[in-house]
Amino acid sequence: MPPKRRGALQVVQGEVDGIKKQFESLVKDVQSKDGSTEESFQRCQELQISAEKIQKTLKNLTKADELAPVGNYDQRKLEEEKRLQDLLERINTLSEELSPPGPSAAACDDSKGDSMDENEDSDDDDDDDDDDDDDDDDDERESGKPPTQSEPRLYTVLSDFKGEQEGDLSVQTGEVLTVINRTADGWWLAQDSKGNKGVVPKTYLKIGTRVDDEDDYDEEESEEEEEDDELSEDGAKQSGISHSNWGPVKKALTEIDTTDVLAAMGAIPSGFRPSTLNKLLVEEGETYRGSHYIQPKLSDSKLSFSDLFLDPDTGRVRARQVKTCVCFSLWSCRMIPTPGVGVQVLSRHIRICASDGTKVLSNIHTVRATYNSKNSKTWTFSPRVAGVLPTLLDGDCFLRCSSSSPDLGILFELGVTFIRNSTGERGDMSCGWAFLKLTDDSGNPIPYRTYELPVNGGTPHEKDVLVEATVTRGSPAGVFQQMLHARRQPKLIVKLKSVNNRTRTQLSLLPDTLMYSLNCVHLLALHRQLLADALLLDRPTMQNADPICSPILATFPKLLDQPDLLDALRSAWLGVETNMTRAQKRDLSYLKQEFSKVYMSIYVLLYSPLLPTYRWADPPSEEQRARVIFSTLDALKQSQQTTGQSGGNELFIDPMQQHLAFDVIELTFDLLQVVR
Repeated sequence: MPPKRRGALQVVQGEVDGIKKQFESLVKDVQSKDGSTEESFQRCQELQISAEKIQKTLKNLTKADELAPVGNYDQRKLEEEKRLQDLLERINTLSEELSPPGPSAAACDDSKGDSMDENEDSDDDDDDDDDDDDDDDDDERESGKPPTQSEPRLYTVLSDFKGEQEGDLSVQTGEVLTVINRTADGWWLAQDSKGNKGVVPKTYLKIGTRVDDEDDYDEEESEEEEEDDELSEDGAKQSGISHSNWGPVKKALTEIDTTDVLAAMGAIPSGFRPSTLNKLLVEEGETYRGSHYIQPKLSDSKLSFSDLFLDPDTGRVRARQVKTCVCFSLWSCRMIPTPGVGVQVLSRHIRICASDGTKVLSNIHTVRATYNSKNSKTWTFSPRVAGVLPTLLDGDCFLRCSSSSPDLGILFELGVTFIRNSTGERGDMSCGWAFLKLTDDSGNPIPYRTYELPVNGGTPHEKDVLVEATVTRGSPAGVFQQMLHARRQPKLIVKLKSVNNRTRTQLSLLPDTLMYSLNCVHLLALHRQLLADALLLDRPTMQNADPICSPILATFPKLLDQPDLLDALRSAWLGVETNMTRAQKRDLSYLKQEFSKVYMSIYVLLYSPLLPTYRWADPPSEEQRARVIFSTLDALKQSQQTTGQSGGNELFIDPMQQHLAFDVIELTFDLLQVVR
């Protein structure tokens, strides 16, 4: 009976297994010093050539090459590519250890250089004795190595790295390394001060003996460094990004990211990058969150507020007009590439902020998108439905900004939160970005209409980067081809719109700079009024900065960072507001009193042990929080029907309700800590 024929992928797997066995045998011979160094180096080079050929063959394989259908073909091919890449890296590392050093390396290590010179052939001896620069260049070209690969350089470690595999070099921040070889795969062979050798990711290193060194490079070296730092440095240089604003992002993007790993494996489209705005949210804490921007802002003298004033005639917050106040709706995103194989998508979303092309000028607001599995390249945003749509899904937003920059606009970063199937790592990648400038060339506001914004690849404000390599720039010749070409381009559709007088009035009461969902404006305006009462009316003097006892002021900002709790407050307040008369709705003192009662029922949720900690794009946590919130709202509704009064004070003494241990911080509004 003839043997069963194997598919193309199985044949490659067998070849990789054979290379692996030969490499393990070679490692044993090297460790036992069985044979000369030249023979081992020759065997290593042969394995390297064979592995590269197999790698090229594997990349060109498709499902059509298989004799029979293969289940989960893409995942199996991806895993095999990763296994072969790891093996090739180990072979390269061994090859560098066995290879004869170049002239500079011999100067750094005389003992090794002398011993290796004894084994060199006559041609190498002639090269060593030749002092002519042109001859040296010819010798380097003959050896097949660029000069930079054989020239050790001093590099400083930017972040701790712990070796995970054999051949890795563990290093610590600030340590100075001698880089012996810089390879295209991003893992550089280096030696520390103790003489230990191993490979280190190039993104952990900076040239020079100090982190802040700025050495002068020649033209070729400058081009190499720009290519090595394309995710962070190039984008900043092209757009003139301010170091004070984007510095932390640049530093974060130089570190190893899950997105970088997937990009190196070719598992995601070429234009995808680690999310820049997500890095700001993570690295800068509350600096770019809505909870920070709704706090009062001090004037230059620090003796009063610059954006919070009371009208002495009415006792209400004084309306303030700012340079820019616009409302817009997210409609859809079209032709957005899918993240690729090997990842599970947890959230598709857009992060939005004000920007002048160089830095972020407001908080970063996130809106989650929905999509149809049959058409995963189209993202949609639900329209507002009677005020009950969750804030996280609501595409109706507003922007207030006091910046007078002529280049002010709205920055949209399309993003995906995912889990890598093979390792379980979470990541947040950018699928592209778009920018809507809010003024024309003459400085006039752009009209209210629908805009189709092109989605660019790369980091925000980085030019000429395609979202997907298959999409080509340029204008096709025929009209029909131009139409097809335009339809294939990634687009974000946004509509600028006007609002009614009531909403416009409420917007004028908010901080000078804020980006948030339009359906929460009335809640933000009420909070603003309570804030003005506490800071401008009830304080003994304007110079008094003692902590204020107010659970609403102390905890309300937390709700802006937990949209589901803000939705619970909005839903509870809507139920009370619908039962009010017109006279009651116009009575500000009555509104503040009722709002305080309703808020305390949501305040119970903030310190409930049954409510899991809020975590972005975590389905189990979101489901558990939804159950707890809905059960509390049902209990509140039943309490209101029984007593006929708003609020839920009964929830504090209900034996079925659990509470965390009390902390006085829950009631303390500390002006000195929260003021901007």
